[in-house]
Amino acid sequence: MTLKSLTTSSVSLKCMALLAALLMPLASAQAQESKVGFVSTERIFREAAPAKAAQAKIEQEFSRRDKELQEMASKLKSMSEKLDKDAAVLSESDRVKRQRDLADLDKDFQRKQREFREDLNQRRNEELAIVLERTNKVIKQIAETEKYDIVFQEAVYASPRIDITDKVLKALNGK
Repeated sequence: MTLKSLTTSSVSLKCMALLAALLMPLASAQAQESKVGFVSTERIFREAAPAKAAQAKIEQEFSRRDKELQEMASKLKSMSEKLDKDAAVLSESDRVKRQRDLADLDKDFQRKQREFREDLNQRRNEELAIVLERTNKVIKQIAETEKYDIVFQEAVYASPRIDITDKVLKALNGK
């Protein structure tokens, strides 16, 4: 061996040792497994006691308006049927007046129905936001206690092995 080949192989060995030293922390980080969890928000909104209570509260809050809309729809239907039945014997002016009354009532019904849907959606979103905030606190507590590195709430697929929805439901339901 020549001096030049010894120097080159010595430099190569030093580079390899340096590279190995740099890669060691990465290898140990890879050896530590990350703890991952998944929570089904859909199941929380469907099964959690706070979500069910929010739904019941909304239904109670909007039941009177829903009943009024149903009664208005019934009145519209009966007026329309009566107009269709009586149209042949009504004078032109009476028929036009009834059609106008029916159209006015229909416009009022459409407006009230739209307002009802908008108000209902707004209230539902408000209540679900409260449930979601509470759910997120519970998820964070579980994640910190059980040393999860990350918990997902939305996924295309999640293995049942990492699904912690039941734990979250149990905590939300006070069990």
